[in-house]
Amino acid sequence: MASGTVTATEVPAPRANPDLIGHEAAERALRRLAEAGRLPHAMLLCGPRGIGKATLAFRLARFLLARGAASGDGLAIDPASGVFRRVAAGGHADLLTIERAYDPRRRRVRGEIVVEDAREITGFFRFTAAEEGWRIVIVDGAEEMNRSAANALLKVLEEPPQGALLLLVSHSPGRLLPTIRSRCRRFTLAALERPVVMQLMERYRPDIDQADASALAALAEGSIGRALELADCDGLVLYRSMIEILSQVPRLDMARLHGFADRFARADAENAYRAGGELLLQFLARMAAAAARRQLPEVETVAGERIAMRRLAERADPARWSALRGEIEQRFVAADDLNLDRKQAMLGAFFAIEELAR
Repeated sequence: MASGTVTATEVPAPRANPDLIGHEAAERALRRLAEAGRLPHAMLLCGPRGIGKATLAFRLARFLLARGAASGDGLAIDPASGVFRRVAAGGHADLLTIERAYDPRRRRVRGEIVVEDAREITGFFRFTAAEEGWRIVIVDGAEEMNRSAANALLKVLEEPPQGALLLLVSHSPGRLLPTIRSRCRRFTLAALERPVVMQLMERYRPDIDQADASALAALAEGSIGRALELADCDGLVLYRSMIEILSQVPRLDMARLHGFADRFARADAENAYRAGGELLLQFLARMAAAAARRQLPEVETVAGERIAMRRLAERADPARWSALRGEIEQRFVAADDLNLDRKQAMLGAFFAIEELAR
């Protein structure tokens, strides 16, 4: 970490973010459709998590609610305008946002969007626009709808009202019902280029030195959201520890492994646990792909990464590693759904790797 008084800058929520970098072509395409009166009634904005999909959705919504009062050839409107401020505050009468809601019984955000949330859309679209323009609904994390919620949304898509626009934001569109996907115009956003991620890291985390920022950008694979999440939960520390453990396969250093897994047992370690699981799955996917190509990455994200990949690649064929990665992912999902012990879930993943590597 760099010394001095440089501090991190808070990242605005998508509804309040005036900036969008790296998706200028998509902006221009959406503006052309809007100005030509050819916007579809439903759009699916998809692409990797944390690249700006929701920010683009709110950007388009503000443009339409402000009736095209934008500068340049994109969708940006004046952050000082009334429309921008009301959207940022969640107080615009013609915009509804659907996302996972807080569950007061479990005292945490729900793991899915439930049918009661989706039914709000029907009631919202039943009324005419308060400001004689568009009525817009943004479903942020559309793949998180459960079956009942998805069916409720499908009814809206089957009979879309006039002057209504439904924007579905998803980083995993394959989890949506095929009938929902088929009724939406799809806009796929690409992962951000490495220099863009580095530029945004410099803006939001100027306290992180260049080498660590570069490693975080590499692990984030084009997602500024993921890079910042990893920075917030010491993702590089987690990844380095993970590489040290995997570099000893087929034998695991049990003391080191338990010390690593102990980090996830704390009540406040949920974000670190999710990051650790994602990093492990990412490593296994990259290792299996490299083994299939018979070519390890030339540049290491952190020291020892190539050694760990080589040791694992030599112990089993790529197909078996790929299959194990899928099994471990399902175990993490089950552990999360059943609220199982996080430390044991992480230990189980490493034990499965050790078993295959013998």
